[in-house]
Amino acid sequence: MISTEAKTAERIQKRFIEKFGNNTEAKDFRLFRSPGRINLIGEHTDYNNGFVLPASVDKAVYFAISPRTDNQVILHAVDLNETYTFSVEDISKPDQKWAYFQLGIIEQIYKNGLNIGGFQAAFGGDVPQGAGMSSSAALECCLLFALNEVFSLGLDRFSIVKMAQKAENEYVGVQCGIMDQFASGFGKQEAVIRLDCRSLEYQYFPFPMDEYLIVLCNTLVEHSLASSEYNTRRLECEKGVSILQKYHPGIKSLRDATPQIVEEYKDELGDVVYRRCKFMTEEIERVQIACDFLTAGDLKSFGKKMYETHQGLQHEYEVSCDELDFLVEQTLDDDSVIGARMMGGGFGGCTINLVKKDAVEQFEEKMKKAYQEEFSIDMPCYRVRITDGTEEIVLNA
Repeated sequence: MISTEAKTAERIQKRFIEKFGNNTEAKDFRLFRSPGRINLIGEHTDYNNGFVLPASVDKAVYFAISPRTDNQVILHAVDLNETYTFSVEDISKPDQKWAYFQLGIIEQIYKNGLNIGGFQAAFGGDVPQGAGMSSSAALECCLLFALNEVFSLGLDRFSIVKMAQKAENEYVGVQCGIMDQFASGFGKQEAVIRLDCRSLEYQYFPFPMDEYLIVLCNTLVEHSLASSEYNTRRLECEKGVSILQKYHPGIKSLRDATPQIVEEYKDELGDVVYRRCKFMTEEIERVQIACDFLTAGDLKSFGKKMYETHQGLQHEYEVSCDELDFLVEQTLDDDSVIGARMMGGGFGGCTINLVKKDAVEQFEEKMKKAYQEEFSIDMPCYRVRITDGTEEIVLNA
């Protein structure tokens, strides 16, 4: 584990010992890590049964946890310095909304006919909030993986991922797809995962980090359009499917269509739905072509596909914003950058950039200066490495 990760893990472990150290059960604690994620290419494709290309990164959530002899659960949120205590059988929603994610996991355990005893845990991490790196999925996967190990529940990794997603859907009330939890649970060092959102089949592709680094530039904005426009895009895609189905009954989602079919019925689709369907069918194809470039070791061609994705998200899917577009534009004449695009649902969050290692510092300085001059915002940048997924780790106490 690299030093920045070790520091965060040590911080959580230390707080656990401070909080529970006088408890005889605490000496048998174990430490678990679950990473945040990035998505290299394949945006909004998940709800169209397409492909995504995520990877887990070295920003993560950590749980130090030990079982108790009673039925009490004590959760200590290190970064908030708050504690919530409850009986393991009581999964009613508390005032502290941060505890929804953990209670959702316990609910899923019961819904699957399994049981656990009381436990105590300290948790926290360094996944930036609001940056589109899925800290909630990391938290869910981490706790469920930990409880699976501590209480010998016998769940495989795939079951953990699906239950973590359901916890967010059913208890937290966020209708996320499975990509975030999947990336957190199945990550592999220096590899990206091509996940087929229809069949949930997946394949790893190499993503060597010897020449280039991944740098995220956080706009620090989230426009109020985000949630309403997300729902609108889903409806527009569904409308496109219903029109195309009349001529091609086999089309159940835009995954089943092609850019050529969309072009053929352009007039009937109408301008807006046509542009949504055009982007989506092209993006689904783009993920597969981009993976071929990775297999061939051609990272520069992969980067060009990232730019194509951004252009489509900006002009055809219309989920970008001025801040994201500005950041991508800054990279177009920069020889040290081979690919850049907005990452995530849109209307804010981060851009993801592939930058030559020896130019990263200069790149970050330039981007921060330009963004400050344009928007009067001090923009954070995050350098991320692709790492393994959810796991147990051991540190010296």
